[in-house]
Formats: sequence, structure tokens, C-alpha cells
Amino acid sequence: MGGLAALANEAGHRVTGCDSSVYPPMSDQLESLGIKLIEGFGVEQLQLKPDLFVVGNVISRSLDHQGAPKFPLMEAILNAGLPYTSGPQWLSEHILQGRHVLAVAGTHGKTTTTAMLAWIMEEANLSPGFLIGGVPMNFPHSARLGRGKGTEGQPSYFVIEADEYDTAFFDKRSKFIHYKARTVILNNLEFDHADIFDDLASIERQFQQLIRTIPSNGRVVVNGLEESLNRVLHMGCWSEVSSFGSAVSEFTTQGEPNNFQVFYRNQPAGHIKWSLTGQHNLLNALAAISAAEHIGIPPIQSCAALTHFQNVKRRMEVCGVVYIDQLEVTIYNDFAHHPTAIRTTIEGLRQKVGQQRILVVFEPRSNTMKLGIIKAQLPGSLEAANFSFCYTPNLEWDARKILSSLGDKAFISNDLDDLVDNVSQIAKGGDHIICMSNGGFGGVHQKLLDRLKFIHKTPENSHPLINKI
Repeated sequence: MGGLAALANEAGHRVTGCDSSVYPPMSDQLESLGIKLIEGFGVEQLQLKPDLFVVGNVISRSLDHQGAPKFPLMEAILNAGLPYTSGPQWLSEHILQGRHVLAVAGTHGKTTTTAMLAWIMEEANLSPGFLIGGVPMNFPHSARLGRGKGTEGQPSYFVIEADEYDTAFFDKRSKFIHYKARTVILNNLEFDHADIFDDLASIERQFQQLIRTIPSNGRVVVNGLEESLNRVLHMGCWSEVSSFGSAVSEFTTQGEPNNFQVFYRNQPAGHIKWSLTGQHNLLNALAAISAAEHIGIPPIQSCAALTHFQNVKRRMEVCGVVYIDQLEVTIYNDFAHHPTAIRTTIEGLRQKVGQQRILVVFEPRSNTMKLGIIKAQLPGSLEAANFSFCYTPNLEWDARKILSSLGDKAFISNDLDDLVDNVSQIAKGGDHIICMSNGGFGGVHQKLLDRLKFIHKTPENSHPLINKI
């Protein structure tokens, strides 16, 4: 919704928005664009008299413990018969019409892969529009209109992160159904969003609905390693299919995740050396390269662009360094919130740092994690870490019991300051500390930096460039 606000603002609309507890980097982006953000969902916002309310899928018709509406502004909109629409519907009608849409779908890696594809196209001088679910480091903002329709006789492209979550309380279809993509990436598919989907099969049916919207001259880029995506394609596909990742795929690789050769139809097609870690980012790159090839960008050109790809904020973003015994302790901010994403992120860092210790500080915050539907996968996802610290407020399951198999490698607390103290007491020089959450996590990153700096008062830690997020 923050990116959508940026697009509407760039298109010349006067934009305001309301939400609760918005945190960086999106709050910083909105402020930099001059978009006024109102805290809460009070009816007094009707005084702004907007021409249209664009409603995000966080809004519901639910009641609080006192029986009052949780979102009184929405109730007032409905009662007054004021015009409203969903974010995806507004995008479809006002931004995406007449453009070649490249959509990136999947359980994991959507934001990073969307940013990769947009950057490849930018380097190819295509000036794409884009809407990314995070703030890409290669661009100043998470969304832009890009080259207009028919400008200079060139096609108008738009790259969009395509989520399977429902559209709005009044439209329960997956958001990606609205986008009418011509090129679509199916990056992976696992069970998630347990608050709206009963099982994996129900999500697969939504992905099949997406496939049904792709034209016959479009392309479906699919991860050849995913059996769930094979099931989706077997339900019916009427477009060209290009696969990546498996031994028999069109796009394959050789080498390590931070330094690898790309092959297209078994022929060398480029080389990528970058700072990103993990096999998952290697697969993200292949997906972006295949989608770019569909619009005429040669793989060798895509590889050259990705060598300069800087990642997305909150994807293993280094947010500070302190020194203990003259050795660096690096603290990362990462968005991973599904057990698979947690595992691949930790394993990627492990491959990079070798025997150095990895401390994981994580918050099971997504609706699926809070419900505990996939909690049994957590111990396995944390195996590559030396210590794991779980923050447990508002969980509907016993984290201590679930993580008991990790023994003295796991710490559980529902008090953030207590968690920070535990991490600070165990941390030593050379450690890597990953803070994982899909929320603001109470500013744990800065709390850790401040606490470690206070405990270890060394000359290095007094340097003005250290400890700054």
C-alpha cells in the first residue's frame, strides 16, 4: 500500500493514508515523498473528503473486545455510501492498463526477485515502472510509474510483486488475479497464509487461476525444483513455459551462490559475482534472467546487470557493527518469517562465514506463525545457527516445547529487553547476529547495538560510523 501511494502521488493525485504502527523503511519513504500518514482508523478522517478510498487487505469488519468496530473509518465509509476500491483493483484500472506486466509470484523471494528484474530492465534502458514490496537499494523508492505508454515508440513495461494473499475483505481473490500479467514468475510454492487458506491445494488453485490469465503469447517462468508448481501447470497452461533451477531446466547454473556461471539451454550465458548469499538468491536470479529474456534482454546482459544488484532493505541488511575483543560483531536486519526462508537465509550466511558463530534473534509474527500451523518446521530451520533467541508475545503455541530439541542452543522470552540481555551476554567477537521478523520487532536491532556498545566500551565502539543504522 505504501508503494501504491507512491504511484498515485507520482501520477498527480493528492494522497494521504492511514495505518497503525508503520515503521522504517516504508515510513521513511512516505515521509520523503511528502505523503501524510495518519495513525489509526478514526472516522475524523472523513473530513479530508477524498474522491476515493483505496482499501488495503489489513482492513476487516471485525470487532474488538468491547464489541466496537476495529476499523471505524471503514464502517463510516460503508454507512455513508462513499466510493472505495481495493489496491489491486485501483492498480489494474489506473496504472497497468495497456502495459506489458511482468509479475513475480511465489511463497518466498518475491520482493528480491522483483527488484532484480526491475534493475535488469533499468540497466537495459527500458525504464520500467515497478511496485516492489520493500525498498530496493538500486532505486530511491519502492515504486514508480516508469516510461509511459508508447513513449518514444517503445513498449511500456511494469514489474510487480504479485501476492497470493486475498485482495480485500470485499474481494477474497488473490491479489495477483487483478494484474493481467503477460510474463509471470512462479518462484516457489509452499503452505503459508494459514489464516485464509486451508491447505496447500487451495493455494495451488489460486496459482492455477493466475496461469489462466496469462495470454498464449506470454511466458510462465517456473522453478523446476518445485513439485507443487508442477501440479499447478498440470492443471492447465496455455502459454510458453520456461523453467529454471533443475538439471533439465532451460536456465541452470554452476558455482557458488555468490560466484556462479549461468547456462541457457546448456550454453554459457553469463557470469554473476555479487555480495548476496544463499542458494535461494541464485534461484531468484535465474527467474529474473528468464523473465527478462522473454522481453528480449539477452541473459549475458542480465548477468552483467545483476553483478551490480545491491539487494533490498531488510534482506540481510547490515544495520550495524560493534567490536568485542577487537573483533567485529555484525548485526543484520532480515525479513524472513517462514521456516523455509529462515533456513535458507541462515544456510546462506553459514556458507559465507564458515565456522564463525551465527546468533538468530527471531519473532514468529506472521499470521501463519502465530497460529502455529508450521511450527514443527522451526527447529530444523534453525539447525545451522549456533544460538537461537525466540521472542514470543501473542503466540498461540508453546515455543519452549517446540524448540526443546535445540537444547541449550535456544532461548525463549516474551520480554524484548530480557531477550536483548540474553543475546548481549552470549555474544562475542566475530559473531554474526541476524534479527528476523516481518515487523518492526520493537527496534531490537538498535537495542542490541546500543547494549553491546555499552557493555564493551572500546575505542573502536566510540567511532562515529559504528553502531549507526
